[in-house]
Amino acid sequence: MLFGMLFFVTASYGQTAKSVLDKTASVVSNKGGVTASFTISSKQYGNSTGTISVKGKKFYANSSAGIVWFDGQTQWTYVKQNEEVNVCNPTPADLQAINPYNFIYMYKKGYNATMTTNTPNYVVTLKATNKNSGIQEMVITINKQSYVPSQIRMLQGKQWTFIQVSNFKKANLSDSIFRFNPKAYPNAEIIDLR
Repeated sequence: MLFGMLFFVTASYGQTAKSVLDKTASVVSNKGGVTASFTISSKQYGNSTGTISVKGKKFYANSSAGIVWFDGQTQWTYVKQNEEVNVCNPTPADLQAINPYNFIYMYKKGYNATMTTNTPNYVVTLKATNKNSGIQEMVITINKQSYVPSQIRMLQGKQWTFIQVSNFKKANLSDSIFRFNPKAYPNAEIIDLR
Protein backbone atom coordinates (compact mmCIF):
# COMPACT_ATOMS: atom_id res chain seq x y z
CA MET A 1 0.00 0.00 0.00
CA LEU A 2 2.77 2.46 0.96
CA PHE A 3 4.71 1.57 -2.22
CA GLY A 4 1.57 2.21 -4.29
CA MET A 5 1.08 5.63 -2.66
CA LEU A 6 4.72 6.57 -3.26
CA PHE A 7 4.43 5.51 -6.90
CA PHE A 8 1.26 7.59 -7.32
CA VAL A 9 2.88 10.70 -5.78
CA THR A 10 6.01 10.32 -7.95
CA ALA A 11 3.96 9.73 -11.10
CA SER A 12 1.76 12.74 -10.32
CA TYR A 13 4.80 15.02 -9.96
CA GLY A 14 6.30 13.74 -13.22
CA GLN A 15 3.02 14.24 -15.06
CA THR A 16 2.52 17.70 -13.54
CA ALA A 17 6.08 18.74 -14.41
CA LYS A 18 5.50 17.63 -18.00
CA SER A 19 2.20 19.52 -18.26
CA VAL A 20 3.87 22.70 -16.92
CA LEU A 21 6.69 22.29 -19.46
CA ASP A 22 4.12 21.66 -22.22
CA LYS A 23 2.39 24.96 -21.36
CA THR A 24 5.74 26.77 -21.12
CA ALA A 25 6.80 25.38 -24.50
CA SER A 26 3.52 26.64 -25.95
CA VAL A 27 4.18 30.18 -24.63
CA VAL A 28 7.84 30.25 -25.73
CA SER A 29 6.90 28.75 -29.13
CA ASN A 30 4.67 31.70 -30.02
CA LYS A 31 4.16 31.50 -33.81
CA GLY A 32 5.58 34.99 -34.46
CA GLY A 33 8.44 34.56 -31.99
CA VAL A 34 9.44 35.99 -28.62
CA THR A 35 12.07 38.37 -27.28
CA ALA A 36 13.69 38.68 -23.85
CA SER A 37 16.65 40.07 -21.95
CA PHE A 38 19.08 37.73 -20.21
CA THR A 39 22.06 37.55 -17.89
CA ILE A 40 24.34 34.49 -18.03
CA SER A 41 26.81 33.63 -15.31
CA SER A 42 29.19 30.65 -15.27
CA LYS A 43 32.82 29.80 -14.65
CA GLN A 44 33.05 28.31 -18.14
CA TYR A 45 31.48 31.22 -20.07
CA GLY A 46 31.98 34.13 -17.66
CA ASN A 47 29.29 36.77 -17.24
CA SER A 48 27.32 38.24 -20.08
CA THR A 49 24.14 40.26 -20.56
CA GLY A 50 22.08 40.75 -23.66
CA THR A 51 18.88 40.14 -25.57
CA ILE A 52 17.52 37.13 -27.37
CA SER A 53 14.91 36.64 -30.07
CA VAL A 54 13.49 33.15 -30.62
CA LYS A 55 11.17 31.78 -33.29
CA GLY A 56 10.75 28.01 -33.30
CA LYS A 57 14.26 26.55 -33.27
CA LYS A 58 15.75 29.77 -34.67
CA PHE A 59 17.33 32.39 -32.44
CA TYR A 60 19.36 35.58 -32.45
CA ALA A 61 21.33 36.55 -29.32
CA ASN A 62 23.15 39.85 -28.95
CA SER A 63 25.33 40.04 -25.84
CA SER A 64 28.32 41.84 -24.43
CA ALA A 65 30.47 38.90 -25.60
CA GLY A 66 29.23 38.78 -29.19
CA ILE A 67 26.33 38.01 -31.48
CA VAL A 68 24.91 34.62 -32.43
CA TRP A 69 22.53 33.88 -35.31
CA PHE A 70 20.95 30.44 -35.75
CA ASP A 71 18.54 29.73 -38.61
CA GLY A 72 17.60 26.22 -37.46
CA GLN A 73 20.64 24.54 -39.02
CA THR A 74 23.59 26.92 -39.35
CA GLN A 75 25.03 29.04 -36.55
CA TRP A 76 27.12 32.20 -37.04
CA THR A 77 28.98 33.55 -34.02
CA TYR A 78 30.46 37.03 -34.25
CA VAL A 79 33.29 37.61 -31.76
CA LYS A 80 33.56 41.37 -31.31
CA GLN A 81 37.11 41.51 -29.96
CA ASN A 82 38.55 39.44 -32.86
CA GLU A 83 36.32 40.78 -35.65
CA GLU A 84 35.63 37.21 -36.80
CA VAL A 85 32.58 35.10 -37.51
CA ASN A 86 32.68 31.36 -36.83
CA VAL A 87 30.21 29.30 -38.87
CA CYS A 88 29.14 25.82 -37.69
CA ASN A 89 26.31 23.32 -37.44
CA PRO A 90 25.93 23.07 -33.64
CA THR A 91 25.02 20.05 -31.53
CA PRO A 92 21.97 20.15 -29.21
CA ALA A 93 24.33 20.67 -26.23
CA ASP A 94 26.00 23.59 -28.03
CA LEU A 95 22.60 25.14 -28.68
CA GLN A 96 21.48 24.74 -25.08
CA ALA A 97 24.56 26.59 -23.84
CA ILE A 98 23.69 29.54 -26.10
CA ASN A 99 19.87 29.48 -26.30
CA PRO A 100 18.32 29.19 -22.83
CA TYR A 101 14.93 28.40 -24.36
CA ASN A 102 16.17 25.26 -26.12
CA PHE A 103 14.91 23.21 -23.15
CA ILE A 104 11.42 23.37 -24.70
CA TYR A 105 12.62 20.74 -27.19
CA MET A 106 14.85 18.71 -24.86
CA TYR A 107 12.50 17.76 -22.01
CA LYS A 108 10.37 15.34 -24.06
CA LYS A 109 13.15 12.82 -24.60
CA GLY A 110 16.10 11.75 -22.48
CA TYR A 111 15.17 13.55 -19.25
CA ASN A 112 13.16 12.73 -16.14
CA ALA A 113 11.14 15.68 -14.85
CA THR A 114 10.14 16.48 -11.28
CA MET A 115 8.57 19.61 -9.88
CA THR A 116 8.21 21.63 -6.71
CA THR A 117 6.41 24.91 -6.23
CA ASN A 118 7.42 28.09 -4.49
CA THR A 119 4.91 30.88 -4.75
CA PRO A 120 4.56 32.34 -7.38
CA ASN A 121 6.67 29.84 -9.37
CA TYR A 122 6.96 26.25 -10.48
CA VAL A 123 10.48 24.85 -10.20
CA VAL A 124 11.00 21.99 -12.67
CA THR A 125 14.12 19.82 -12.49
CA LEU A 126 15.18 17.81 -15.53
CA LYS A 127 17.74 15.04 -15.03
CA ALA A 128 19.33 13.30 -18.00
CA THR A 129 18.68 9.57 -18.32
CA ASN A 130 21.98 9.17 -20.23
CA LYS A 131 25.14 9.84 -18.20
CA ASN A 132 26.92 10.98 -21.38
CA SER A 133 24.39 13.73 -22.10
CA GLY A 134 25.98 17.16 -22.60
CA ILE A 135 23.54 18.64 -20.10
CA GLN A 136 23.11 16.41 -17.06
CA GLU A 137 20.63 18.54 -15.17
CA MET A 138 18.47 21.63 -15.65
CA VAL A 139 16.42 23.54 -13.11
CA ILE A 140 13.82 25.86 -14.64
CA THR A 141 11.85 28.43 -12.64
CA ILE A 142 8.51 29.16 -14.33
CA ASN A 143 5.88 31.76 -13.39
CA LYS A 144 2.61 30.03 -12.39
CA GLN A 145 0.39 32.64 -14.04
CA SER A 146 2.17 33.33 -17.34
CA TYR A 147 4.21 30.10 -17.78
CA VAL A 148 7.20 32.29 -18.68
CA PRO A 149 10.58 30.96 -17.47
CA SER A 150 12.50 33.46 -15.35
CA GLN A 151 15.58 31.42 -14.42
CA ILE A 152 17.37 28.44 -15.96
CA ARG A 153 20.26 26.60 -14.34
CA MET A 154 22.19 23.99 -16.35
CA LEU A 155 24.81 21.46 -15.30
CA GLN A 156 27.33 20.69 -18.06
CA GLY A 157 30.11 18.40 -16.87
CA LYS A 158 30.77 19.73 -13.37
CA GLN A 159 29.98 23.37 -14.18
CA TRP A 160 26.70 25.17 -13.50
CA THR A 161 25.49 27.96 -15.78
CA PHE A 162 22.91 30.40 -14.39
CA ILE A 163 20.59 32.32 -16.72
CA GLN A 164 18.21 35.04 -15.55
CA VAL A 165 15.47 36.00 -18.03
CA SER A 166 13.46 39.23 -17.98
CA ASN A 167 11.35 41.43 -20.28
CA PHE A 168 9.79 38.43 -22.03
CA LYS A 169 7.48 39.55 -24.88
CA LYS A 170 5.64 37.96 -27.78
CA ALA A 171 6.76 39.38 -31.13
CA ASN A 172 6.32 39.14 -34.88
CA LEU A 173 9.88 38.39 -36.03
CA SER A 174 11.16 38.21 -39.59
CA ASP A 175 13.16 35.08 -40.46
CA SER A 176 15.95 37.30 -41.83
CA ILE A 177 17.11 38.29 -38.33
CA PHE A 178 18.21 34.70 -37.68
CA ARG A 179 20.81 34.73 -40.49
CA PHE A 180 24.16 36.48 -40.53
CA ASN A 181 24.38 39.34 -43.04
CA PRO A 182 28.04 39.73 -44.16
CA LYS A 183 27.30 43.21 -45.57
CA ALA A 184 26.68 44.46 -42.02
CA TYR A 185 30.18 43.28 -40.94
CA PRO A 186 32.42 43.97 -43.95
CA ASN A 187 35.68 43.77 -41.93
CA ALA A 188 34.89 40.47 -40.20
CA GLU A 189 36.93 37.39 -41.08
CA ILE A 190 34.59 34.44 -41.74
CA ILE A 191 35.83 31.06 -40.49
CA ASP A 192 33.78 28.10 -41.72
CA LEU A 193 34.01 25.22 -39.19
CA ARG A 194 31.44 22.95 -40.84
